[in-house]
Amino acid sequence: MSSDTPSVSPRIALTPTGTQSAEVLSLRRAIVAGLNILLYGALAYWAASLLGAGGWSVVDILLMICFLLGTPWAVLGFWNAIIGLWLLHGSRKFGGRDAMADVAPFAALENPEAPITLKTAVFMTLRNEDPSRALHRMKLMKAEVDATGEGEHFGWFLLSDTNKDDVAAEEEAGVARWKAEAGEDAAITYRRRTDNEGFKAGNVRDFLNRWGHEFDLMLPLDADSLMDAKTILHHVRIMQANPKLGILQSLVVGMPSRSAFARIFQFGMRQGMRTYTMGQAWWVGECGPFWGHNALARIAPFRDHCELPVLPGEAPFGGHILSHDQVEATFMRRAGYEVRVMPEEGGSWEENPPTILEFMKRNTRWCQGNLQYFKLLNTKGLYPVSRFQLIWAILMFLGIPAWTLMLPLAALKPFDGEALAGFSTSSALTLYILFTIMNLMPKIAGLIDIVLTPGGTARYGGTSKFLLAGITEIGFAWILGAADTFKTTVFITGLIFGKSIIWGGQARDAHGVPWDVATQNLWPQTAFGVLVVGLMASTSWCFAAWSLPLTFGFLVAIPFAVWSADPVLGEKLVAGGLYAIPEEIEKPEIVQKAQGKAFSSEVEPGSREENA
Repeated sequence: MSSDTPSVSPRIALTPTGTQSAEVLSLRRAIVAGLNILLYGALAYWAASLLGAGGWSVVDILLMICFLLGTPWAVLGFWNAIIGLWLLHGSRKFGGRDAMADVAPFAALENPEAPITLKTAVFMTLRNEDPSRALHRMKLMKAEVDATGEGEHFGWFLLSDTNKDDVAAEEEAGVARWKAEAGEDAAITYRRRTDNEGFKAGNVRDFLNRWGHEFDLMLPLDADSLMDAKTILHHVRIMQANPKLGILQSLVVGMPSRSAFARIFQFGMRQGMRTYTMGQAWWVGECGPFWGHNALARIAPFRDHCELPVLPGEAPFGGHILSHDQVEATFMRRAGYEVRVMPEEGGSWEENPPTILEFMKRNTRWCQGNLQYFKLLNTKGLYPVSRFQLIWAILMFLGIPAWTLMLPLAALKPFDGEALAGFSTSSALTLYILFTIMNLMPKIAGLIDIVLTPGGTARYGGTSKFLLAGITEIGFAWILGAADTFKTTVFITGLIFGKSIIWGGQARDAHGVPWDVATQNLWPQTAFGVLVVGLMASTSWCFAAWSLPLTFGFLVAIPFAVWSADPVLGEKLVAGGLYAIPEEIEKPEIVQKAQGKAFSSEVEPGSREENA
């Protein structure tokens, strides 16, 4: 070969949008897998050495199985948080790229000045929700989009699965008033199905079959969703610049709330969300998540490739898939399109459950839907990361009963007939403390991120209020976790014996929980806590005391439900600016209009009862 012959560089494999190296993503995934395997293996070895010190009893074996099942979720959460914190605050100090450039390179193709050419259908799915509330939010979003001059590229749909005639009449009348205000030629459509076949996914499928050919993109919304025009147009332009981007999920955050429960819960979610999502997006890449709402999806591939199968067998694990979104994400990726998340805050909101009882209802619905994924694991053509996402969604809930059962098993350990002479109490305590820190790392990393970000704590009301809220929220999360994990464990047991639930409306407004209602729903948690702590105390009060971070929530579940939903407490937290989120300190105009007087006056009563 002559010296003047140009050398040919080997072709670099890229993701479908052509914005990221597939080899780099493979390397990242190998790194994350290695870190997880090493940490998981070390913890498993440590636990096995403790439990097997005096031989293996039945209790030891059961404890080890539960530990192995419950630990993976915490391990990956730990590494996601560490990676996200490093990207945000460590990488650039050592010559690395900007965090967003690392995890969202597709966004760089957007031309902020480009005219919108794609047509987008914005729709809200409803089932027995408050129509006036939902329509008010859609009106605000449409008004903001129209004000940008790009309104002609958007259509607005209210897709109802409501089976209560009086509520449906309110929906229809509300849309009629909206059309009268906007003009009869306004692109506003109301459709009510006469049945709920396929649940929410069936509702969306019906839309696709009727109107999908008229639009390029769709923006699904839940009844509590809200997005501003700036974010919507920003994401539409990103989709426009990346024809092989199939789903673009916004980072959805909570809205200001008068409910003490919702305020504290969403504060904890908010301060830990950025680091966790950033770390996850770093290695998940083009096989990202889809949460079913506040996200743009490309209609043609969604319609042609993301239709859900009806699972063989009967409910609860057969039939229509309840938790449809993650399955649709895996099918979209299989079709050759990227699924991405934009791990940046701003412009996309939802509401969180106002009480622990509503929170547990929501989690059990997700639980049943995620466990249906067992029947999808052998689906042909899924990418390895997509298949892992389904497995991970299953483990999210399978780990819950494992950790719940570990508590009574630990209480029974002194009674298993083994000699404890070889058992290292100091080693067990060290493992317990380190594992607790590891489990809390998403929250710890979130707190560090905000403290290190210039002006970060000011967005939450100041450093002192932020740190007080951050520390006390950890205690709140422990109590909530205990009550909820027990409920989920009982629910999964019921699923095994054929018990099933279906989706219905949700109570979204702040309201109190009476003592009798709390007792009726949470006495099993209290009884469980008394039994476990009593067994521990019968052998060692020290043993029982050290268990309190994990067991205290069972003991106080009933008063916690009443206290955390107390309207008076909610008012005091609002007045004191405690557990405030950035949108409460500097409220965006659309949020202010959406909440109107509700956030500055009396607490609203609970919304319609859930329709089972």
